[in-house]
Amino acid sequence: MDNGIWAVWYDLPENVQKEHIDWLHSSYLTEIISRPGFTWAAHYQSNGGGPDMDKVRNTFPKSVDMENIGKGTEFLILIGAATPSTFFAPNVVDQENSSERATREMLNMREGERVCIFSEFARVNGPEIETRPNGTTPGPAIQMGSFRINEIDKEFDLGSWYMQDRLPTMAKMSGCIGARVMLSAAGWAKYSVLYEFTSLEARLENFEKQQEALNLDEKEWSGKVIRSTMHTPGSPIVAQRIWPPLKNG
Repeated sequence: MDNGIWAVWYDLPENVQKEHIDWLHSSYLTEIISRPGFTWAAHYQSNGGGPDMDKVRNTFPKSVDMENIGKGTEFLILIGAATPSTFFAPNVVDQENSSERATREMLNMREGERVCIFSEFARVNGPEIETRPNGTTPGPAIQMGSFRINEIDKEFDLGSWYMQDRLPTMAKMSGCIGARVMLSAAGWAKYSVLYEFTSLEARLENFEKQQEALNLDEKEWSGKVIRSTMHTPGSPIVAQRIWPPLKNG
């Protein structure tokens, strides 16, 4: 199982991208998944999403508590573990901060870094689940949001919406591998949702054009719910996996 996820969002200056990514894929991530209790690692690069995504992001209320929150949006590393407690014994952030000089120099190339550790709250499998066996690397394309709620009472409605509306919809959606809702064990965001798709094209046609469009209508349940969510910069991120490489290269 992989009920814990360590997520790292960040940017990279263009002049060091190739060097950093080559090192990450050939050395660092392979070392990460060799650690006890770690089940998989994946590296994603953002593509921003389709034409409706900026409209959706503009519906979110602004948070007043994000001055010191990293604003990286270009890349996302996801690392799975059996439980979120795996990431605290030892503490993965402390490990990175105390790593050897060569590793630290590579990690210091990141800009706008933001870190969260999440625990799974609910999950559904989609029609394409056979493309990702249980407990393995997430799909080729993802959408991942990270946020808080602007009023505590609205958290009950948020949970109801996920369980009664969004997750049942994902379970039937063509091109969907699966979806999971998570709660934060550490980091600014209290919630995160990870949607997995067979491709960016499948996500655009079956999810963004059909479901995210509902968010733009404040009379819809979806539209009401998202207007209470205060997202981290660039959230939700829409991205394609660059490691492990896709089968089509």
